[in-house]
Amino acid sequence: MNPTFSTYLDMVRFCAAVTVLFSHFAYERFSGGDFIWLRELNLGSDAVVAFFVLSGLVIAYTGTVKDRTASAYLFNRATRILSVAVPALLVTFALDRLGAAIDPAGYDGWWYERQSLPAMLWHGLSFSSEWWIPGARLGTNGPYWSLSYEVAYYALFAAAFFLTGPSRIIVLAALAILVGLKVLLLLPVWLLGVLVWRSIRRGLYPRSTALGIAMIVLPPLVYGLCLIFDAPAHLSNVTTRMAGLDGASLAKILGFSDEFLWNSLIGALFATHLVGFAGWCARHGGAWRSSVVTWFAGASFSLYLVHYPALQFFDAILPGEASEGWRQLLMLCATLIVCLVFAQLFERPLGRLRRRCLALAKAARNVHRSGRRQAGIARQIRVWRNESNV
Repeated sequence: MNPTFSTYLDMVRFCAAVTVLFSHFAYERFSGGDFIWLRELNLGSDAVVAFFVLSGLVIAYTGTVKDRTASAYLFNRATRILSVAVPALLVTFALDRLGAAIDPAGYDGWWYERQSLPAMLWHGLSFSSEWWIPGARLGTNGPYWSLSYEVAYYALFAAAFFLTGPSRIIVLAALAILVGLKVLLLLPVWLLGVLVWRSIRRGLYPRSTALGIAMIVLPPLVYGLCLIFDAPAHLSNVTTRMAGLDGASLAKILGFSDEFLWNSLIGALFATHLVGFAGWCARHGGAWRSSVVTWFAGASFSLYLVHYPALQFFDAILPGEASEGWRQLLMLCATLIVCLVFAQLFERPLGRLRRRCLALAKAARNVHRSGRRQAGIARQIRVWRNESNV
């Protein structure tokens, strides 16, 4: 993993999280319709597709380079997700309940699905909120849906990578049935990230400079042209004709996967761009690192998971009209501060959390072994006593 390429991935990851933030901020109830063009372009949804490709790339990299065993893979994936997901759910519940008590009308809409804390934790920590139909919205935390997809892909990758023979086929089939059609429709997008890493690992870069530059530059240009000519709508029409359903019925059934054809095209363009950039980095990129990029990227997961309930909460407590500039700026700044503080508390200390978990596991094993030794000594003493009585 070239350092320059790794830094670029960090930068893209943070930019994608910010895009999702502004996409939600563009709702009329938050910003008075001043940025509604972001909603019309649906850039937030497209940014999540970039997250899926990046996720597939990173998981394939860790699986082949870092997490050489199934136990290491499962431990690292679980700690990465749960260290942020658990506090994010608790923060969501607290902000939702407080905000709804202050401004009930602000939470009276499709964007808030009131749940008890046990129900939210069940759906959130089982990551099953989007498996099968219908999906479950966790309070105001709409972005949480993608974790339901991500964890399913982690499990499918683990089964394919670490299992062999009939057990691999059986587990993969069982997982596919468990997660359902919606999740599987976007699996090819995630697998494009895996393909990107395999291309990088095998050195399958563009050999000519011209081709490399074309692979870097053309995908963003093609994406822009697709937006100009409304390719997402045309591909959605193709999907509805294939399914024999109207758009509303298809969206109800497929949920966040209703634009899977458009998402697959975005994934292919982004994957092509990444392979081209990785080739350029391998030949010309050197070893550029940026502590600033790394620091902000270290908050991208928190920014993604916490910003929506924070936006909704600040909308409930701030005075003034949504169209007022000072209110919009204050809402954005307050939301960013909450997300950065959250990241400082829960996301960035991941390495320390993992070390503590490993130390606790080691201590538990030592206690167990000590207990077994003591039990063995006690048994031997009883045997000696019985022999002496005889």
